[in-house]
Amino acid sequence: MLHQELPAMLAAALKAPFATDHEGHDFQPSDEFDSLEETAEWWAAWTDNEDAGVPPFRFFGQDGSGGHAAVWLRDRDAAIETQPVVYLGSEGELAVIAKNLGDYLWLLANGVGPLEAVDDLTRVPEPIPELIALAPGEPRSIEAVRAEAETILAALEELVEETCNGPFFDEDGEPR
Repeated sequence: MLHQELPAMLAAALKAPFATDHEGHDFQPSDEFDSLEETAEWWAAWTDNEDAGVPPFRFFGQDGSGGHAAVWLRDRDAAIETQPVVYLGSEGELAVIAKNLGDYLWLLANGVGPLEAVDDLTRVPEPIPELIALAPGEPRSIEAVRAEAETILAALEELVEETCNGPFFDEDGEPR
Protein backbone atom coordinates (compact mmCIF):
# COMPACT_ATOMS: atom_id res chain seq x y z
CA MET A 1 0.00 0.00 0.00
CA LEU A 2 1.31 3.44 -0.92
CA HIS A 3 1.72 5.94 1.87
CA GLN A 4 -0.31 9.12 1.69
CA GLU A 5 2.30 11.54 3.06
CA LEU A 6 3.28 14.32 0.65
CA PRO A 7 6.98 14.79 -0.15
CA ALA A 8 8.41 17.39 2.23
CA MET A 9 9.04 20.03 -0.43
CA LEU A 10 5.49 19.72 -1.81
CA ALA A 11 3.92 19.81 1.65
CA ALA A 12 5.94 22.93 2.54
CA ALA A 13 5.03 24.66 -0.73
CA LEU A 14 1.32 23.95 -0.31
CA LYS A 15 1.43 25.47 3.20
CA ALA A 16 3.46 28.54 2.19
CA PRO A 17 1.68 31.90 1.99
CA PHE A 18 0.23 31.52 -1.47
CA ALA A 19 -3.40 32.31 -2.31
CA THR A 20 -5.34 29.35 -3.67
CA ASP A 21 -7.50 31.55 -5.92
CA HIS A 22 -5.65 33.22 -8.79
CA GLU A 23 -7.94 35.06 -11.19
CA GLY A 24 -10.75 32.57 -10.62
CA HIS A 25 -8.55 29.46 -10.58
CA ASP A 26 -9.84 27.86 -7.42
CA PHE A 27 -7.29 25.32 -6.13
CA GLN A 28 -7.82 23.34 -2.95
CA PRO A 29 -4.56 21.64 -1.89
CA SER A 30 -4.66 18.49 0.23
CA ASP A 31 -2.67 17.76 3.37
CA GLU A 32 -1.85 14.31 1.99
CA PHE A 33 -2.24 12.28 -1.18
CA ASP A 34 -5.70 10.88 -1.79
CA SER A 35 -5.95 7.20 -0.89
CA LEU A 36 -5.27 4.61 -3.56
CA GLU A 37 -8.90 3.50 -3.30
CA GLU A 38 -10.27 7.03 -3.87
CA THR A 39 -7.87 7.57 -6.75
CA ALA A 40 -8.72 4.21 -8.36
CA GLU A 41 -12.44 4.93 -8.11
CA TRP A 42 -12.00 8.37 -9.68
CA TRP A 43 -9.69 7.01 -12.43
CA ALA A 44 -12.14 4.25 -13.40
CA ALA A 45 -15.01 6.75 -13.61
CA TRP A 46 -12.95 9.40 -15.42
CA THR A 47 -11.69 6.95 -18.06
CA ASP A 48 -15.09 5.22 -18.28
CA ASN A 49 -13.27 1.94 -17.76
CA GLU A 50 -14.14 -0.27 -14.77
CA ASP A 51 -10.98 -2.26 -15.52
CA ALA A 52 -8.68 0.76 -15.68
CA GLY A 53 -6.40 -0.83 -13.11
CA VAL A 54 -4.09 0.83 -10.62
CA PRO A 55 -3.99 4.55 -11.41
CA PRO A 56 -0.55 5.97 -12.12
CA PHE A 57 -1.31 9.16 -10.18
CA ARG A 58 -1.10 10.57 -6.66
CA PHE A 59 -3.67 13.38 -6.29
CA PHE A 60 -2.68 16.30 -4.06
CA GLY A 61 -5.33 18.91 -4.80
CA GLN A 62 -8.34 19.76 -6.89
CA ASP A 63 -10.20 22.65 -8.37
CA GLY A 64 -13.78 23.59 -7.63
CA SER A 65 -15.10 21.57 -10.58
CA GLY A 66 -13.39 18.33 -9.48
CA GLY A 67 -10.32 18.40 -11.72
CA HIS A 68 -7.18 17.08 -10.01
CA ALA A 69 -3.54 18.10 -9.72
CA ALA A 70 -1.40 14.99 -9.35
CA VAL A 71 2.04 13.53 -9.43
CA TRP A 72 2.14 11.14 -12.39
CA LEU A 73 4.03 7.98 -11.49
CA ARG A 74 5.42 7.68 -15.01
CA ASP A 75 8.38 5.61 -13.83
CA ARG A 76 7.37 3.53 -10.81
CA ASP A 77 11.03 2.92 -9.93
CA ALA A 78 11.97 6.62 -9.80
CA ALA A 79 11.73 8.91 -6.78
CA ILE A 80 8.43 10.77 -6.54
CA GLU A 81 10.27 14.12 -6.65
CA THR A 82 11.45 13.29 -10.20
CA GLN A 83 7.97 12.50 -11.55
CA PRO A 84 5.83 14.87 -13.66
CA VAL A 85 3.03 16.98 -12.17
CA VAL A 86 -0.17 16.82 -14.21
CA TYR A 87 -3.74 18.07 -14.31
CA LEU A 88 -6.73 15.86 -15.13
CA GLY A 89 -9.81 18.02 -15.55
CA SER A 90 -13.39 17.15 -14.76
CA GLU A 91 -14.30 17.74 -18.41
CA GLY A 92 -11.45 15.62 -19.82
CA GLU A 93 -8.78 18.32 -19.88
CA LEU A 94 -5.22 17.04 -19.73
CA ALA A 95 -2.04 18.95 -19.07
CA VAL A 96 1.47 18.34 -17.86
CA ILE A 97 2.14 21.20 -15.45
CA ALA A 98 5.81 20.48 -14.74
CA LYS A 99 8.35 17.75 -15.57
CA ASN A 100 9.03 17.19 -11.83
CA LEU A 101 8.25 18.54 -8.38
CA GLY A 102 11.23 20.92 -8.46
CA ASP A 103 9.88 22.62 -11.58
CA TYR A 104 6.40 22.68 -10.06
CA LEU A 105 7.82 24.57 -7.07
CA TRP A 106 9.47 27.03 -9.47
CA LEU A 107 6.07 27.71 -11.05
CA LEU A 108 4.65 28.41 -7.60
CA ALA A 109 7.70 30.52 -6.67
CA ASN A 110 7.18 32.56 -9.83
CA GLY A 111 3.60 33.25 -8.72
CA VAL A 112 1.81 30.78 -10.99
CA GLY A 113 -0.77 28.48 -9.43
CA PRO A 114 -1.23 24.91 -10.65
CA LEU A 115 -4.37 25.61 -12.66
CA GLU A 116 -2.98 28.79 -14.17
CA ALA A 117 -0.31 26.60 -15.74
CA VAL A 118 -3.15 24.79 -17.54
CA ASP A 119 -5.15 27.80 -18.74
CA ASP A 120 -3.82 30.94 -20.28
CA LEU A 121 -2.19 33.15 -17.68
CA THR A 122 -4.20 36.39 -17.70
CA ARG A 123 -2.13 38.40 -15.23
CA VAL A 124 1.49 39.32 -14.62
CA PRO A 125 2.62 36.94 -11.87
CA GLU A 126 4.65 38.21 -8.94
CA PRO A 127 7.45 36.05 -7.49
CA ILE A 128 6.86 34.81 -3.94
CA PRO A 129 10.02 35.02 -1.80
CA GLU A 130 8.93 32.29 0.66
CA LEU A 131 8.49 29.86 -2.23
CA ILE A 132 11.70 30.91 -3.97
CA ALA A 133 13.48 29.85 -0.77
CA LEU A 134 11.82 26.39 -1.01
CA ALA A 135 12.37 25.77 -4.73
CA PRO A 136 15.35 23.49 -5.48
CA GLY A 137 18.28 24.12 -7.79
CA GLU A 138 18.82 27.01 -10.13
CA PRO A 139 15.92 29.41 -10.78
CA ARG A 140 13.59 28.33 -13.59
CA SER A 141 11.39 30.66 -15.62
CA ILE A 142 7.70 30.04 -16.17
CA GLU A 143 8.35 29.71 -19.90
CA ALA A 144 11.13 27.14 -19.46
CA VAL A 145 9.04 25.02 -17.07
CA ARG A 146 6.03 25.10 -19.39
CA ALA A 147 8.09 24.29 -22.49
CA GLU A 148 9.68 21.22 -20.89
CA ALA A 149 6.34 20.06 -19.49
CA GLU A 150 4.78 20.26 -22.95
CA THR A 151 7.28 17.69 -24.27
CA ILE A 152 5.70 15.02 -22.02
CA LEU A 153 2.06 15.73 -22.94
CA ALA A 154 1.89 13.22 -25.83
CA ALA A 155 2.88 10.39 -23.44
CA LEU A 156 0.13 11.40 -20.99
CA GLU A 157 -2.42 11.54 -23.82
CA GLU A 158 -1.31 8.08 -24.98
CA LEU A 159 -1.73 6.65 -21.47
CA VAL A 160 -5.25 8.06 -21.21
CA GLU A 161 -6.17 6.90 -24.72
CA GLU A 162 -5.01 3.36 -23.94
CA THR A 163 -6.92 3.29 -20.65
CA CYS A 164 -10.24 4.66 -21.88
CA ASN A 165 -13.02 2.61 -23.42
CA GLY A 166 -12.90 3.96 -26.94
CA PRO A 167 -11.06 7.04 -28.23
CA PHE A 168 -10.56 9.72 -25.61
CA PHE A 169 -9.78 12.45 -28.16
CA ASP A 170 -11.72 13.39 -31.28
CA GLU A 171 -10.09 13.88 -34.70
CA ASP A 172 -9.15 17.47 -33.75
CA GLY A 173 -7.30 16.33 -30.63
CA GLU A 174 -9.98 17.63 -28.25
CA PRO A 175 -11.30 15.55 -25.32
CA ARG A 176 -14.63 13.88 -26.13
